Amino acid sequence: MRIRGTRRAAAVTAAAASLLMVLTACDGARPGAGAGAQADEATRTPSAGAAEATRVPGVGDRWHTRIPAASEQVVAVYGDGVNSPDATVVFYEKRGSTWERARSWPAHNGKKGWTTDHHEGDNRSPVGVFTLSDAGGVRADPGAKLPYTRSPAFAAPRWWAESHWHDFDYVIAIDYNRIKGTSPNDPTRPEGRHKGGSIWLHMDHGSGTSACVSLSESGMRYLLRTLDPARHPVVVMGDKADLRRSH
Repeated sequence: MRIRGTRRAAAVTAAAASLLMVLTACDGARPGAGAGAQADEATRTPSAGAAEATRVPGVGDRWHTRIPAASEQVVAVYGDGVNSPDATVVFYEKRGSTWERARSWPAHNGKKGWTTDHHEGDNRSPVGVFTLSDAGGVRADPGAKLPYTRSPAFAAPRWWAESHWHDFDYVIAIDYNRIKGTSPNDPTRPEGRHKGGSIWLHMDHGSGTSACVSLSESGMRYLLRTLDPARHPVVVMGDKADLRRSH
């Protein structure tokens, strides 16, 4: 097990509180839920004739202006609809002034869709632009560039449907209502528990989540190995219509 720094050790000792946050924010499960097939990865690279973009495609001024100027990596989550659990994750890297599409995967978001005013238990994912600072999971570090905490405290409870048992084998914390620089399962909520938390990118179980974004294991491994703190990665996430908003 590799835990970076004393802050990682503190996070592991807070396992009981951490598990509570997993249950309330990122479970996406109920006893007896159907298994569902895991989303297949779409690893198509851009075609030779694809137009180069100086902006992240499909993202209007409202959200594009919130991408930090230093960011050179964007995980874009395009939700199918405001009330839909289905989405597509596209990873972009900035080369000079151009955002280049590198990979994409089928994905899921909150069971009830999206919201710009997320609250604990609403089963909707928050729309917005969030930094990506920390990672972890049940399984060993696959070569992450982000600080990675391995701990059994991430494991999904065995009373959940079996299809959900591996959801948190790999996770990347979305910096919504959390303290950056801590383990993803740190239970601290700066804006209060009512605003939810423990919102992660994690492995897919084939259906909607409680608020997280889920994608294939291979997609998670790719992102863990590629997201680089030196390139200031962010996630831009929401339903397609909201992401296109200009104001």
